[in-house]
Amino acid sequence: MNLSQRQRIGIFIVLALVMAGTRINHFGALPDASWAVFFVAGFYLRGSLRWAFPLLMALAVIVDFLVINSQGLNFWSHYCVSPAYWFLLAAYAVMSMGGALLGRLHKEIGVRSLLLLATSLVLATSVCFVISNGSFYWLSDSVPLRSFGGWVENMGDWYLGYLRTTTAYVCVAVAAHVIGARWLRVLSSPSAAREKRG
Repeated sequence: MNLSQRQRIGIFIVLALVMAGTRINHFGALPDASWAVFFVAGFYLRGSLRWAFPLLMALAVIVDFLVINSQGLNFWSHYCVSPAYWFLLAAYAVMSMGGALLGRLHKEIGVRSLLLLATSLVLATSVCFVISNGSFYWLSDSVPLRSFGGWVENMGDWYLGYLRTTTAYVCVAVAAHVIGARWLRVLSSPSAAREKRG
């Protein structure tokens, strides 16, 4: 898919707004879309990830910083900001790589693309979850007694929720992609061109 720089910037702005708007309250009525945002960014912006990924990472940290400070808490001593917090860099990179891989393999909308989407999304989300959940469980002071069995149980408590949320947001992006692709096809059809001339 060949996107102009203007289109890439437009997509980046939309993704940044979605992430900022949903990351404000991780467990609010509208759950955090960060994982899906990085996946979709990988798909659409894979040629621009040199600038898009660091900017999205910076935005994620800035939003976290503002939210934590607005609660009258110190960012550096907040329970979420343990040494594990910095593993989000690797976790979000996995989501971006999953989206980029899908973008590389995607040819046209169809059953094959849906299978590729499902596979890359579940794999990327699963690895991202293991990195983020595992680093928090093993490195955070919030977990006083650690054990492998406790970690597996903890993952079981949270995994499906994260997978469900990420999948829901990516499905919205897929719907927008399909509608946009069909709309562009209609606009570029010979009959549409004749109507413009006529």
